[in-house]
Parts: sequence; C-alpha cells; structure tokens
Amino acid sequence: MIKQIKSHITKSFIVLSIAATLPACINKDEFFLLPDRNGIDAAIWDTEGAVQLHLNRTYDVVIPNFPFQLRPDRYGVQMASDENYFPDVDQWAKAALGLQGTLGVNDVRYTGNGYNYNPGINRYFDVGRCNEAIKNIPLGSIPQATQRVLLGQYHALRAMAYFELVKVYGGVPLPLEPQRPETVYLEGRKSAKVCFDAIISDLNNAITMLDGVVWDDGTGRGKISKLIATCLKAKVLLYWASPQFNPLNDPKHPYDASRWQTALQANKEAYDMCVASGKKLMTNYADIFRVEGTANTEAVLVRTFSNSINARGHNTESITRPSSENGSPFTGFMATKKLLDAYPMRDGNPRGTSTQFPYDDLLFWQNRDPRFEATIAYNGGSWPLSGNLNRRQWTYNTAVGESNGNGVYCKRFTTPTLTAANVPYSNNLGGNGMDWIELRLAEVMLNYADCMNETGNSAGAKDMVRQLRVRANIVQGNNDYGLGNVNGIEQVRTLLINERMIEFAFENKRNSDLRRTRQMHLLNGNMTKLEVQLNVASDKAVLEASTNGVAFRETLNTNDKATYQKYFRHVLTTNTQYLPYNVPEYHYFYTFHNDFVNNGANIATTIGWPGGTFDPLD
Repeated sequence: MIKQIKSHITKSFIVLSIAATLPACINKDEFFLLPDRNGIDAAIWDTEGAVQLHLNRTYDVVIPNFPFQLRPDRYGVQMASDENYFPDVDQWAKAALGLQGTLGVNDVRYTGNGYNYNPGINRYFDVGRCNEAIKNIPLGSIPQATQRVLLGQYHALRAMAYFELVKVYGGVPLPLEPQRPETVYLEGRKSAKVCFDAIISDLNNAITMLDGVVWDDGTGRGKISKLIATCLKAKVLLYWASPQFNPLNDPKHPYDASRWQTALQANKEAYDMCVASGKKLMTNYADIFRVEGTANTEAVLVRTFSNSINARGHNTESITRPSSENGSPFTGFMATKKLLDAYPMRDGNPRGTSTQFPYDDLLFWQNRDPRFEATIAYNGGSWPLSGNLNRRQWTYNTAVGESNGNGVYCKRFTTPTLTAANVPYSNNLGGNGMDWIELRLAEVMLNYADCMNETGNSAGAKDMVRQLRVRANIVQGNNDYGLGNVNGIEQVRTLLINERMIEFAFENKRNSDLRRTRQMHLLNGNMTKLEVQLNVASDKAVLEASTNGVAFRETLNTNDKATYQKYFRHVLTTNTQYLPYNVPEYHYFYTFHNDFVNNGANIATTIGWPGGTFDPLD
C-alpha cells in the first residue's frame, strides 16, 4: 500500500480540485499543478491562500457525508446494521451481518480499490495530505500565528482519518511523516493503543493550536475549532474505553476500568464546553437537518453544502423522497421492523408496556415517541412536501405514483417547502443543499451518559436521556419519561444503545455503535421490513377514484382501526436470499485486503481471519 502511495507521489503533478464552497468559502473552482517536492511544490507552504486550498480539499475528503452519497467499492460493510433494509446494496454489506454467509479476507476495502484520490476511497491518501502539511507548513514563511491555526486543523483531520481506520481494523500502519520515494515504511501495523495515543496526541495539538480561534459563521462554518477537537477527543476516548477495545470478559486482555475514568473526564469537559459556548438542543427534533448556520444550536461539526453552487450539493432529498414527489427512494432509508419497534410510547415506556398509551400492532404509529412521527412516513400518515401542509403519504403496494414494497419512508432529510421540480440533483446542482451534521450536541450528551453509567453514575446518564426525551416532547407520565424503572449499569446500557438507535436514526451511527459495544454478534432473527397490501385488489380503483379532484383515500380516517382494516393489511417480508443475522465475534476487527497487504510491508492479517496473527488489542 505504502509503495503504491509513493508511486503516486512521484508523478509529475497532482491536481487539487477545490470545490466552490468548501470551509474557506472559495467562490470558484480552483485547479493548479504542482511539481514534486514531497508531492507538492515548496512554494505552496509560503502562501496562505495555496495552503488554504490544500486544506479545503483535505476537509472535503475527510469529513463524512450524508449516507449513501459516496459509494466506494464494498462501502456497505461500514454501513451495515439492523436499522435499515437495503437488499440492493452490495453483497458484502449483507455478509457483514451474516445474512449471506461471512466475509472473506478480501471483502473489506476501507483502504480503497485502485488507490485513487476520490473522497472516501482510501484513508491513507487523506492521511498523506495531512502528513505533507504538518511536516512542511513549519518550513514555510507564513506567519507563525497563521501556521498554528492551519496546523491545528490538519492535526484534527489526521486524527479523524486514523480514527475511522482504527474503528474498522484495530491497529493499523501509522505513518506520521510524508512517505518519500527513497524510503519504505516497514513498521507494519501498530497496536491499537499506539494508534489511539497518536490520535489523542493530534487532537491535543489541535486543541492547543486552535485555542482562542473563533470562526464566524459566514466564513468558518464547517471549520474545526477547539470545541470540535475537544468533542472529538472525548469521542475517541469513549471508544478506547468501550468493549470493542476494552472487553469485559477477555482473559487475554484484562478489563481496564481506568479508561472509563479518563473518558468520563474528557466527555464532561466536552459537554461543559458545548454548554458554555451556547450549544443547546434544537427545540424541534424535526428541524435538526432543516436549519443551518447559527440558528442550528445543536450542530457541532458539519460538512457544508449548497444547492446552487457547482459541485457542492447532494442528492439525499431525491433518494429519501417518494416517487410521487419526484424522488427515487433508496431502500437504505427504509426502516427495518426492528427500528420501528425500538421507539417507545408517548410516555417513554417501551412499546406495549404503557398503561396510558396503548400499542396496536396494526396502527403502530399511534401513541409513539414523537421522534417516530418526525422520522417515519407510513401509510395514510401526514408528510408535508412541496409546500403542501395537508399532504398524506400512501405506501400500500400498487399505490399510484409510488414504488411498491416501500411500507415506510424516512422523513428526516427531506425539506417540506422544496418543490418537486427542485428535488433532483444533477449536473452538480439542485437538491436541498442542507448541511450534513457529523457531530451534534445530542451525541456529545449520550457519549457523556455512557461514561457516567460505566463509572457508577447511572442517574446522571439517565438525566442526559431525560433531556433528549423532554426535547422530543415525550410526556412525563407516571414513570419519569419511561426512565423510572430503569436502574443499574446493565439496564442503563440497554437504554442508551436503544436511545442512540432512535435519536440517530439513519445518521449512519448504528454500525459503529453495535461494534463499539460488542453487540453486533448478538443480533438474531431475520431482517424484516413492513409492507402494506390491499385486502382486495379491486380496492385500488375505489381508493384512488376522485370526486371533485379529491381521491377517496384522502377522506379516510386511517387512525380508525375498522376503517384501516377494511382496506389494508400488513405483511412482514424478508429477502429470500437472506439468512438470519449471524455476525462472528472476530468481525469486531476486520483485516486488510490483499491489494493493500501486497503493496505494503509487514502488514499482518488480523487474528480470527484465515492466517491471522495480528492481535489489535495487544
């Protein structure tokens, strides 16, 4: 792998294409050619504008995106979970859940296939950009105060790139210097501890170098600050303390309770800093991905987008909207039955256990946690789109203008006021242009809650959940928002992992949460989805017949069980090719594929995999 990188570095030029509205708010695309000097002309490090362009592109390849925007080879391995049902995604995503057998040694390609410079393809190219800058900026003539601000951002971005690698592989090759043609990286994979130490060192550098730096929202939205670096450090230490890297019952790797104390301190600092800086939960959960800039008080780290500036958009609106609203709904945004069941009732009690808010399996949307209504579109339910506040969504199979089999849709990333004509994102323009929020206050709070629970403060952990439920407009009821009978570390652990599934639905956090807590291998049963069918096929014509321009179905009270039952029934289905969930425990750390191994040096296979000798926890 390292040899392959060096081959690219020695080419005669590198093209850095910088998109219009990257974090420095460049107003047009920039292309420039650079002769080789550690891959880049020495002159770049003497010019703040040139370094800023290089930094912009580094942001662009490191900061995560909306789910399903970037599709590198076998991308589904890192997105596979029990929250969404996507049979049309690559076979490796299904294998990652054991639904089509287990993965092979060449089935995880987080380090890329083809070693190109496209975002998300190869984290070592992202690391390489940071290594170049961290080495060479101090050798240039940019004022030192400016150098510190630039370097602080590069250190944080390198930490993010390595953190993503470590979450997937455990210990990884850890070059921290530019790789020149005359040198060969021979050190192989470092232990997870060495990698975490390097990540924390980078984040500490970022915290120090960005101290006192305040970005204004007009030119700095999306840039890394001291606050962001502090929150990232807290998250990294949470992972280091969590069962993926700190298993409870592994005689070979004794449990280290002190890691939780360290993580607790870091996460308390991050939470306190967020509060001191004015961060607070958005009043309306549904607005989290609909409000941008300073008005979004919950967003901590964002990736900026625009629907009107070339190459700075995304098509998430299109792949979440229904066909009747000019969308092309993607099954990655279709909830599994397990996600539907995870939402508690209106008073926070688990589904089917509330005495005040009963549960009905047919009218499953009734009396639920309001986050359900903000997230899930169901048959006959309200889903304002194209400015129509009275619009209802129909999901029964054969519904006119819709895609069959989509029993539920995801509302979270759609914009109610956006007209159907403006939904498609094509020729790098269009869509809703809303920012991706990679880190928000709710995650900082739940990270902190995890640390409190594991260090004996379950009450403090429950209070973080309570605040989220109050924001969600869950009623207090007779059981303290559903928290009254949740006691002890084990019960609060269960509460927290379920709360994260609900709060972060479709935000691409479920895979990492299951792996971090070592609950991926505990998944059982079949992956199922809900479909809505007509009781009688001829009722399609009845439901869709219009009187004075209003279809009969629009007059139905679908919250009345007798009325609903007259026309509709629910069926749980699973792809016939799917096996039940069956994730091996050794999958908590994947192994590098042969293309990577053969182009590197001393890159050992992870234990548990065929021929594996490398223990990432040593």
